Amino acid sequence: MNLSRLDLNLVVALRALLEERNVTRAGERVGLSQPAMSAALSRLRRHFDDELLSRTGNSYELTPLGVALRDRSATACDLLERVFSSQAEFDPTAEAREFTLLASDYGAAVFGAALARAVHHEAPGIRLTFQHPAPGVVENTATTLSTVDGLLMPHGVIDGFPAVDLYSDRWLCLVADDHPDIGHELTLDQLARLPWAVYQRPYDAPAARQLSMLGISPQVEVSVQTFQLLPHMVEGTRRIAMIQERLARRAVRSAAVRVLPCPFEAVPVQEALWWHPLHAQDAAHIWLRQKAAQVGETLQSNDTGETTPTTQPTEPVPEQP
Repeated sequence: MNLSRLDLNLVVALRALLEERNVTRAGERVGLSQPAMSAALSRLRRHFDDELLSRTGNSYELTPLGVALRDRSATACDLLERVFSSQAEFDPTAEAREFTLLASDYGAAVFGAALARAVHHEAPGIRLTFQHPAPGVVENTATTLSTVDGLLMPHGVIDGFPAVDLYSDRWLCLVADDHPDIGHELTLDQLARLPWAVYQRPYDAPAARQLSMLGISPQVEVSVQTFQLLPHMVEGTRRIAMIQERLARRAVRSAAVRVLPCPFEAVPVQEALWWHPLHAQDAAHIWLRQKAAQVGETLQSNDTGETTPTTQPTEPVPEQP
């Protein structure tokens, strides 16, 4: 298909029509009159050889092709906006810009908060938006990265895209501070025998894959969509969970839990900011990547290597004679 023969304004009209499912509202959304939007719909129907919108009673329903094109047109519009918003020069102290980053609650809490503090002090006109990655981010990485400014994800999950390394972290185990079966250390047998609380999305929890390589299939009692809920799902139970050390430091302050070393050599987390090559020469995005690298370096250098606080099981006090 020759893109030079296409009217890219039709992409904007297509998105509005498929999302509004109403010619008048779609026209108001993009600033076109009702006759102009009707003409755009006619051109789109001829191009796709499909009705796209079919009348059902007093409303319109999307045809199967219309359903398929709805998300694609939204992605295309987002990509076009990013292409045409690219800048040759960027002054973070004077300009306004919004950056959208995809991150788990772990990435947003640990790195995102540090980045937001740095941006707050150095670039008052910059806005940061953190969103949870969609379940299909690994299968549709290129499409996802083309519509955002970056993805916080550890190495070992995706590849083939440029990335900025940020910091490393290690996996630890969480248990209730009064766990009846666990003393000062965990064993592989206990990992296999006791119930678990786990993070739901396997693409951001490589430790689960490491357990599988050890032949351990966790007996999952609870699964959650945020790492920060894990301490509360462990507290007061016989469950085990695995959590990153930087979150574990907070966990012992927010829940009645203990933090113990894993009874196996868990591969550390190497967090990175992944981005699409289309951002390569965008001055604003270059600034973002540089700032991310600086914040990551600061996080790494501030890590003193001290052992995460733990709560040891209480020993009974012997009675005095």
